[in-house]
Amino acid sequence: MLIDIVRVTPLANYELELLFEDGTNGIVNVAGIVEFTGVFASLQDRTYFDQVQVNPDIGTIYWPNEADIDPDVLYALITGEPLPDFSPLIVSPP
Repeated sequence: MLIDIVRVTPLANYELELLFEDGTNGIVNVAGIVEFTGVFASLQDRTYFDQVQVNPDIGTIYWPNEADIDPDVLYALITGEPLPDFSPLIVSPP
């Protein structure tokens, strides 16, 4: 897919409004896709959560601690399209 996010707006209830470079937009509930543990633990603090930004170098959203979410996952959630198959190639031994 590799469609970059170009704008993010934090909303109530741990939701984000996203705009993708192809004009697709929608809302995702971050609490429904990540656990607030590990690198995502800081996001429980609404003030911290609201510091979300777009990283144009990698085309996705991120927070000051460099936590990010794959833009393909976010695009699939908004559009209902399936994720691309990223399964590794299986090579048979000679």
